[in-house]
Amino acid sequence: MARTVWDSTVGKKTVMAVSGLIMLLYLVVHMIGNLKIFFGAGEFNHYAHWLRTVGEPFMHYEWTLWAVRVVLVVAVVAHAVSAYQLSRRDIKARPTKYVHKKARASYATRTMRWGGVILALFIVWHLLDLTTGTVHSGGFEHGKPYQNVVDTFSTWYGNTIYIVAMLAVGLHVRHGFWSAAQTLGAGSRTRDRALKTTANALALLLTAGFVAVPVGVMTGVVS
Repeated sequence: MARTVWDSTVGKKTVMAVSGLIMLLYLVVHMIGNLKIFFGAGEFNHYAHWLRTVGEPFMHYEWTLWAVRVVLVVAVVAHAVSAYQLSRRDIKARPTKYVHKKARASYATRTMRWGGVILALFIVWHLLDLTTGTVHSGGFEHGKPYQNVVDTFSTWYGNTIYIVAMLAVGLHVRHGFWSAAQTLGAGSRTRDRALKTTANALALLLTAGFVAVPVGVMTGVVS
C-alpha cells in the first residue's frame, strides 16, 4: 500500500508537503536560535552547547541532536526525490512547452526548482563551513560557534552566499507553504486569504531573521 501511495502523484505531493513542513518548523527554531548571537558570545556558545546536551541524562551526549539531524536528512531526501520525480512526470506529460505562459504565475512559482537547487548547494556549503570547518575561513574553532559565525560573515563571499540563499529560502517558503496547505486539504475559499497572508509573513520573517545575522556582523553590532 505504501508503494502504491508513493507511486501516485498525490502520494508524492503529500510526501513533499509533510517533509516541507518539517523543514519549515526546523527553520523557525533555527532562526530563533541564530538570533541569540545578538546577546553575546557567552549566550550563543552556551546555546550551542545546550543543543548537544538536550535530554540528558536520559539521552546520551548529542543523541537528541543526532536524532533531529536524522529526521532532517530523511525530510530533505524525501522532499528532493519527490520534487524531482514530480518534475520529471510533469515534463513527460507535457514534453513541449506551452505557447503562452501562465500570466498569474508568481516569481516564486517559476523559480521553485532553481531555488531548491540553490538551497541544496547552500546546505552543503553551510555544513562544510560551520559544522565541519572544512571550507571555513579564519581558522575554525571547535566549541566556539560565535567566533566561527563572525569569521564567516567577515568575508564578502560568506555574506553573499548566505544572503542569496536566504532570499531563496523566503521565496521557497512563500510558495511551498501555500502549496503544502492545498495538498493537505487545508485550503478553502474562506481560508485561502489567511493562508496566503501566513505564507507571506513566514517568508518575510524567516528571511529577515536569518539575514539579520550577517548584517549584524557587517555593521559591527556583532563582533
